[in-house]
Amino acid sequence: MTRVVFAAAVVLTVMLFIVAAVRASGDGGGSDEEVGFTVEWKEGFRVESADGQFKLKFGGRLQNDWMWGSGDDELEDAVGEIVSGNEFRRARLFFSGTVFSNVEFKVQYDFTGGDVDFKDVYLGITNLPFGTLRIGHFKEPFSLEELTSSKYLTFLERSLPNIFSPSRNTGFAILGHSGNERLTWGAGVFTDADDYGEAKSHGDTYNFSARVTFLPWLEGSDLLHVGFGYHYQGIQEGGGIRYRQRPEVHLTHRFLDTRSFAANSANIFGVEGALVYGLLSLQGEVMTALVDAPDYGDPNLNGYYVYGSFFLTPGDHRRYKKSTGAFDRVRPSRPFMPGGGTGAWEVAVRYSHLELSDGLIEGGILNSVSVALNWYLNSVTRFMFNYVYADREDVGSANFFQSRFQIDF
Repeated sequence: MTRVVFAAAVVLTVMLFIVAAVRASGDGGGSDEEVGFTVEWKEGFRVESADGQFKLKFGGRLQNDWMWGSGDDELEDAVGEIVSGNEFRRARLFFSGTVFSNVEFKVQYDFTGGDVDFKDVYLGITNLPFGTLRIGHFKEPFSLEELTSSKYLTFLERSLPNIFSPSRNTGFAILGHSGNERLTWGAGVFTDADDYGEAKSHGDTYNFSARVTFLPWLEGSDLLHVGFGYHYQGIQEGGGIRYRQRPEVHLTHRFLDTRSFAANSANIFGVEGALVYGLLSLQGEVMTALVDAPDYGDPNLNGYYVYGSFFLTPGDHRRYKKSTGAFDRVRPSRPFMPGGGTGAWEVAVRYSHLELSDGLIEGGILNSVSVALNWYLNSVTRFMFNYVYADREDVGSANFFQSRFQIDF
């Protein structure tokens, strides 16, 4: 309850700040000591000082998901009964910005699940010779799909091998890009943290992640992206590791599970690629986890995915953010308006494969096919519809239909 009250206080403070900035911007000028602010809507509220030293943003996202599914009797006997349902997948508010031109910060909370969790909560020093030094709770630099925001994913859920991506932890990282933004890099040291960014006992559980991406071909909005990632996961002495995954559907059971097993560490390697060519886009990744677990035969667990998407509306395409080496917001060329534009329409197909069985580990093998239809009403609103077929080898299969109604600002 205390965390909820605290988060609400932060949100209220941000709102009061925006009101104050609006009033300041309406004063019409001022002395040299009184720097006014401008307030604008640009896919979210943005406040900027007249001298450009202070740039602030306030926004959030809402994702309401619905799912209907059924599975073979053998599969449900193994993983549990599949029951249809709905949820708020994400309900977040954030406040971010840059102060004095070279200090960045972001505070983001997620209100789903009955409590308040940290997401991105960090500060950083920008414009250093090597890029940005970031400190706090944020995503480790690894995987194109993981570093693409959930607001911009082509499918409702990330692919099966995403289980190997470390996602958010608390630590230090260096993030940067070349002057022409065709090369990006990131590397950092992190601790395994809970949903509030806390790691009360470090032990030997330090992680290291690094990623580099390159655009060998870039012509307007068309591009070819290649990237490589590495993640080292330290494990406290006497501790264990566990991998388990759902079938690209959040509102259901985990179909694969290695259970916890004794291990010393894990080295995870990732290769990523993407192509954008007009209305067409292709993307894929391969990930391999080499687990140092002598008692279990040092298992090699791996997975991959590949997908293609195509826009049915001329002039629309997936957008790429060169400074981060990840995909960005789709902006329909003709936003939906009654009697006007149709918005952007996209179809996509993905195949994913995940093996969590090797050596003495028998977590299972899962294959998944997802088909997507996305309607981008405008740059901040979209409706998503997915069909997912999931097959666990030697056990059974399941079919799912799911939808998402999303707005972000």
